[in-house]
Amino acid sequence: MGIEVKDLLSVHDLSTTDVNKILDLAKMLKAQQKSGEQHHLLKGKTLGMIFQKASTRTRVSFEVGMWQLGGTALFLNANDLQIGRGEPVKDTARVLSRYVDGIMIRTSSHDEVIEMAKYATVPVINALTEMMHPCQALTDIFTVMEHKGKLKGLKMAYIGDGNNMVHSLIHACAKVGMDIAIAAPKGYEPDAAIVAEALEVAAVTGSTITIGNDPLVAAEQADVLYTDVWASMGRETEQNIRKIAFAGYQINNEVMNVAKADAIVLHCLPAHRGEEITDEVMESEQSVVFDQAENRLHVQKAIMVLLMKQRTKSL
Repeated sequence: MGIEVKDLLSVHDLSTTDVNKILDLAKMLKAQQKSGEQHHLLKGKTLGMIFQKASTRTRVSFEVGMWQLGGTALFLNANDLQIGRGEPVKDTARVLSRYVDGIMIRTSSHDEVIEMAKYATVPVINALTEMMHPCQALTDIFTVMEHKGKLKGLKMAYIGDGNNMVHSLIHACAKVGMDIAIAAPKGYEPDAAIVAEALEVAAVTGSTITIGNDPLVAAEQADVLYTDVWASMGRETEQNIRKIAFAGYQINNEVMNVAKADAIVLHCLPAHRGEEITDEVMESEQSVVFDQAENRLHVQKAIMVLLMKQRTKSL
């Protein structure tokens, strides 16, 4: 058991085979959890969880997930660690590696996560940076598979900011041959280098990636509609500017009407109802937002098992 990579820093680092292993194991673990079947695959293992950003879903899902897997999770607030007082990341990485079997980190700097993985001798899981959100994107395609029965050939429409969420979604869709159409205001499109990376993969898997500025064009005949807050964590000071720039970039009935009749709606949460999505759509039968939120638990458990069970690096 295991996947080819030692750490999960970006979906782009995973092979299509790796992605499918994660999805398959998540399905099995979810079924076991629902049936009450014990699955202590990480018995005796410990996950250190470094948080430099606030969290609801990430903290609870990783902590509960480790407990369900028979292991232990340690919540490590960056303000309580020496890393918050200037200790180099490379030192923290090597020290924690002597105590724990895996490190999960949620922070702003993607370079910091890369450095953590470089010096850690145990697997490192990126639980969000300003550039990537791989655990969420893998959860998203798992949720789509649950509701649609397949991924290849489906169309996802993403409406909103070209942020870390979009970057990971582009990679995830490309890996599984799923089409993605993005509509973002001018100046807020996803990073061109990340799009270029994904296009190389898409050329092999048959996925199409389109970047535009019209939400109705992106949503046309979409199987999945996806959005996120207009101002991501850390960009709250831009809230007023973004409210103007993103006016019209909302999943509402008009957008729903151009998508397929059985389209599902995703949002990584927290949602600002009345901004990027209407309350009516959030509460509609087509919204699977809370299935999606639950699935963070199951997908992250699969990630932890595949990285930590047999891939713990030797000291």
